[in-house]
Amino acid sequence: MSTKLAVMDRREFLRWSTLAALGVTVSGCAINPVTGKRQFMLISKAQEQAMDQQYSPHQFSADYGPSQDTALNQYVDSVARDLAGHSHRVDVPYSARVVNAPHVNGYIFPGGSMATTRGIMLAMNSESELGALLGHEVAHVNARHSAQRMSWGLMTQLAVVGAGVYLGTQEKYSDYAPLAMALGSIGAGLLLAKYSRNDEREADAVGLDYAVAAGHNPEGMVDLLQMLTDMHDREPSRLELMFSTHPMSRRRRDTAQKQVASTYSGEAGRPKNRERYMDNTANLRAIGGAITHMQTAQAAMMREQYAPALTELDSALRIAPDDYAALLLSTNCLMAMNRLAEARRFAARAKAVYPEEAQAYFAEGVLALKAERFAEASRSFTTYEKMLPGNPNTLLFSGLAFEGMGQREAAAEQYNRYLEAAPMGEASDYARERLTAWQ
Repeated sequence: MSTKLAVMDRREFLRWSTLAALGVTVSGCAINPVTGKRQFMLISKAQEQAMDQQYSPHQFSADYGPSQDTALNQYVDSVARDLAGHSHRVDVPYSARVVNAPHVNGYIFPGGSMATTRGIMLAMNSESELGALLGHEVAHVNARHSAQRMSWGLMTQLAVVGAGVYLGTQEKYSDYAPLAMALGSIGAGLLLAKYSRNDEREADAVGLDYAVAAGHNPEGMVDLLQMLTDMHDREPSRLELMFSTHPMSRRRRDTAQKQVASTYSGEAGRPKNRERYMDNTANLRAIGGAITHMQTAQAAMMREQYAPALTELDSALRIAPDDYAALLLSTNCLMAMNRLAEARRFAARAKAVYPEEAQAYFAEGVLALKAERFAEASRSFTTYEKMLPGNPNTLLFSGLAFEGMGQREAAAEQYNRYLEAAPMGEASDYARERLTAWQ
């Protein structure tokens, strides 16, 4: 260690080590397209697009894939694109679809890929509400909220790396260096877990501007926020996933009411286009009872109450026998109950009704692993990887399948690749232990 570093103040060391790692100068700032003000930014627009392309397909699959109702997807996408044409970043390749998940949620990736769940489509009652929801999500991309939060998360991680290096150079603190690293990772993860309340308020206001510019009734935003508030009061579990990323409060509703009454009072008489919305969601509403049963089942499964969850899913499948989400939820529920043969039948049915969607193949592979049918598991994971590449868990489970077949070299290759993608965690410890034992 140099004399200068040895006597450097801790705060100064952290500052310089972090800036050196990031190469941060004035280039760490960007102009916010919405406000025109400078904002801290380490993520480029090209990186936003790359992350969107990498991660959005996995999230859509986790939400049981895009709806197979082509007309419904086209309707939602057309409303989203119209809104986006009135935004500050018209160059972003926006796209929207309805995903099969029954819970209530809507979200967007930083490159413009967005989704609304079947649950929230059923909860809304007009095109003006849909316009408000999609306008809100488009506003997040325009204000670069995700990119800014990722930038701060990256700064936090690198600052903690600096702390870890500093503590490692001080003998009395050396035992605490791994702890600092771990705490920093957790903290950065939390920073990226959800939008802030300020982000949400800005997205409400800007999204309302976009919706009005696209011709929607501004009261749609008030109706949307009122619906979410009422639903949270009645059944908070139905909104748990949405509120984990989109903090809700009555203040947001009240603010929207004031904005409509003042800024947009002249547009409040516009049609809300309820009939057009109902016409375009008619097929979805025909199985609304099944969606409700799935929502109840999901809440029960989160409480590990699998028997009542399965009863709800049976009711859902009586209404919609070929519903992909209901079949996969039944698969997961039966797997948790260790009723593997029944679970395999449901996974096979799910694969048959939606062969283009990857998640059923993954479930089939896990079930085959549990039954020690390792060759079958390997085939399922190989198919899944071809359909939806980039999920590290595929590497881990493929390694387990090869290990079960006694193919250590192939298993070791998968475990090494898994450790490159996910170096920490219980599963990573297992992979590392196997590699150590074999070496």
